[in-house]
Amino acid sequence: MHISDFDYYLPPERIARTPAEPRDASRMMVLDSRGGNIVDASFRNLPDFLRPTDVLVLNDTRVIRARTRARLERRNGSTREMEVFFAAPLGEHVWQVLCKPGRRIRSGDRAIFGRGEFVGIFQESTGDLHVLELESAESLLKSYGQMPLPPYIGREPTPADDASYQTVFGLRPGAVAAPTAGLHFTTDVLNAVRSRGIEIATITLHVGIGTFLPVRTERPEEHILRPEVYEVSTPAATMLQTAVREQRRIVAVGTTTTRTLEFLMLRYGRIEPGSGYADIYILPGFEFRIVGALLTNFHLPRSTLLMLAAGFCGRDAILKAYEHAVAANYRFYSYGDCMLMM
Repeated sequence: MHISDFDYYLPPERIARTPAEPRDASRMMVLDSRGGNIVDASFRNLPDFLRPTDVLVLNDTRVIRARTRARLERRNGSTREMEVFFAAPLGEHVWQVLCKPGRRIRSGDRAIFGRGEFVGIFQESTGDLHVLELESAESLLKSYGQMPLPPYIGREPTPADDASYQTVFGLRPGAVAAPTAGLHFTTDVLNAVRSRGIEIATITLHVGIGTFLPVRTERPEEHILRPEVYEVSTPAATMLQTAVREQRRIVAVGTTTTRTLEFLMLRYGRIEPGSGYADIYILPGFEFRIVGALLTNFHLPRSTLLMLAAGFCGRDAILKAYEHAVAANYRFYSYGDCMLMM
C-alpha cells in the first residue's frame, strides 16, 4: 500500500463548518459492503436499517476543553504567545501537550496561562509532544480551555460548540476529539432503537491525538498509531459476549468503538471487561472478528480513519462511496453526515 491509495477529491465547500440542526437531521449513506449498493437516507431512519437482534455499541467518552493560549517564558528571558493543546495526562500533575509554535521549547521554560494564576514548567520533549508539569490542569482548562474543534472547521469555537461537539450520551471526560459518529444521535433516535428491541451497550475509548495526527510515512503500514485509554464494564462485556455467542450482529458506532472491540478480540479472543491502552491499527486486509456493521462519518484523505473504513468494506468500495457522497452533496468530516456500512 501507498499513502496515495487513500486520496480522494473533496471540494472545500463540502466540509461542514457547523453541525446539522437538529442533530438527527444529518444525512446517512447506507453502503452494502459486499455488493457495493448505495442507499441515500436520513440518520433518523437508522432504526429501519437495524435488526431487532442487533447490539448497538456507543462510546461514552466526553471531550475536554483541551485547547488553550499561553505566554511562553524562556529561560533566556524572551517571551512569545502560543497555543497549548493538552493531549494526554501522564500523571497527577504532568501532561503531554502540543504547542504552536512548538520549536525550540526547552526544559525549564515556563507557560503562563490566564492572568498568571496558572504556571506550567516544561520538562523533556518527545517528538511533536512536550511534557508540561502543572499544578491543576483541570482547573486551568475549566477556566480557560476551549473545545478542540479540528483546524479544518476554520473558525474559533463558540459557546454552542460546548454542546454540539459532545454526544448526548457522553459521560466520561477524557477525549481530545469527539467520537463524531455519535454526534448524530438524539434521545428520540436512541428511544426508537430501543423500541425495536435492539440492545445498546456503552464502552469508553478516550479519543487521543493519534486519531488526527497525519500519516507521514509513504507506506501506511509503517505509521505508528498512538495507544488510547479504554474501559469496558462487566455488564457491557457480558452483553457483547452473549451476542457473539448467539451470533447476533454487533453494530459499532464510530471508529473508536470499532478499535476498542477489535483490540479486545485480538488480544483476548473475547470481550474482556477492564481498562488499559488500545493500540490497534486497522488497515485493509485486517480480519474483523466482532464488528458486523459500522456507522462512521466521512474522513480526511490519507487518514488512519479512512484506512479503517477501507479495511471494513474494501478500498475500492469506500472510494466509490466517497465519490458518490461528493456528487450527492453530502457534508464531510466531524460536523458532517455519516455512512452505515453493512
